[in-house]
Amino acid sequence: MKSVVQEETTGCGIASVANILEKSYSEMKEAANAMGIYATDKSLWSDTQYVRKMLSASGVETSKNEIPFKSWQTLPDLALLSIKHHQEDGKDFWHWVVFKRADSKTVVLDSANYLSSNVRTDFDEMQPKWFIEVKNA
Repeated sequence: MKSVVQEETTGCGIASVANILEKSYSEMKEAANAMGIYATDKSLWSDTQYVRKMLSASGVETSKNEIPFKSWQTLPDLALLSIKHHQEDGKDFWHWVVFKRADSKTVVLDSANYLSSNVRTDFDEMQPKWFIEVKNA
């Protein structure tokens, strides 16, 4: 399994959608920009509407609400996860990653460019707060 690596510091939402849709970062960035979505917009990692809009434009359904994370075992086979929660000026921010269970493998596709491997299995190190189920990708 391969993971798309974000090409911009704030491009985790674009890269996560690229991972789900199996597109390159540049393809997804071009599609996102055409929808008025830019990695430089901080709301891309503080608002779920942008990743939902990108997925919906490709015919992919998501859960209507964010679902509190309980355990890795209870996650659906494909989900967007929010990790690295923090606040800036009273506003919540996070890093987007993709949880994927396929071909008897369970991984997290993390687009952060500083990681030695973007296909992660160190589940104890990540602390998701909630997730969005991805239904028909």
